[in-house]
Amino acid sequence: MTDDLEALAARLRSSRSLGAKQEIAFAASRLGLEGGSAIAVGDDCAAIPQGDGWLLLAQEGFIDAFVDQDPWFAGWCGVMVNVSDVAAMGGRPIAVVDALWADGEASAAPVLEGLRAASERFGVPVVGGHTNLASDGRRLSVAILGRAEKLLTSFDAEPGDRLVAAIDLRGRYREPFSNWEAATEAPGGRLRGDIELLPRISEAGLSKAAKDISQGGLVGTAIMLAECSGVAIEIDVKAAPRPEGIALDRWLTSFPSFGYLLAVKPSDVDAVVARFEARGIAAADCGSITRGSEVALRSGASRELIWDLARKPFIGCARASAPA
Repeated sequence: MTDDLEALAARLRSSRSLGAKQEIAFAASRLGLEGGSAIAVGDDCAAIPQGDGWLLLAQEGFIDAFVDQDPWFAGWCGVMVNVSDVAAMGGRPIAVVDALWADGEASAAPVLEGLRAASERFGVPVVGGHTNLASDGRRLSVAILGRAEKLLTSFDAEPGDRLVAAIDLRGRYREPFSNWEAATEAPGGRLRGDIELLPRISEAGLSKAAKDISQGGLVGTAIMLAECSGVAIEIDVKAAPRPEGIALDRWLTSFPSFGYLLAVKPSDVDAVVARFEARGIAAADCGSITRGSEVALRSGASRELIWDLARKPFIGCARASAPA
C-alpha cells in the first residue's frame, strides 16, 4: 500500500484541481490580502460584522469551458455553490446577483434558466446583476449575500480536533468535469433542509471551523483549512465517504454538490455525524488535526506527505500565528 499511496499523492499534487487553487495566492499577494486582514481573506465568504451577527459576501467565477459545454448546469451552480459557501460559514443565504456575458439571447437562455431553477429550488432570489448579449462567448460570475448568527470559519480548526467529512453521495458525475452532481433532481425542501444543517451545527456549538469542499476536492480543501488555521491535517483515505466504484484519485479532487469538511471536538463527532446521516448524507471522522504544517494521506500504517505549508504556501491566506 505504501507504493500505491505514494503514487496517489503524486497524482494529487500534480492535479489541475490543486493547481487552480494555488492561483489564489497570486491574487492575494498583489492585493495585499491575508488571513490576518481586518476582514479575514481565505474563507468561503467574507464575514463582515453587523450588529450581533455577520453579513456574508462571496462570489464565484466559472471556467469558460464549463459554461460553454454545460450552460444550464453552470447557471444552476451559480446559485448552488454560493449557497454552499454561505452554509460553510454557518450562515443562511439572502440573495444572489449574476454577471453574464453571451453572444445573443439563445446563448444566454440556458444559463439564465439554470440560475432560475436553482434560485427557486434553494429558495434564494436573484435580485439583479449585469447582462451583456454582445460578447464573443459565454461567461458567468455570481455573487451572494448571506447572514450568520454564529460563524464557522477556516481559521478556527485546533490541534486535537477531528476532521469530519460530510458528502451527499446520492449522485453521479456530470461529465466531462469532475463535478459530483447530487442536487438537480432533489426536491427543494430537501435541499434547503440539508443546507440548514451547517448553521444549526454552528449555533449548537458543535463546530467552530468548516470549509465547503470546492474545486480543489477533499484534499485541496483540507490543505486550505490547514493553512488558514495554522495546523497539520492527516487524512485517512479509507475513512472518507466515497461512492462505490469511483477511483480514489478522482474522488479526492472531485467537486461535490454537497460536501463539507468540519473540525470537530472528539466528544462531538458522533453528534455531528448523526445530524448528517439523519438526512441521508454520508459523514465520517476521516482524519486528525494536530500542531504542525503538513497535510498528509494515511492508509493503514502508510503515510504520504501531500503538502508542507511551512515550505510552500498554498493560497497565501494563513492566519497571523499558529494555535498555541
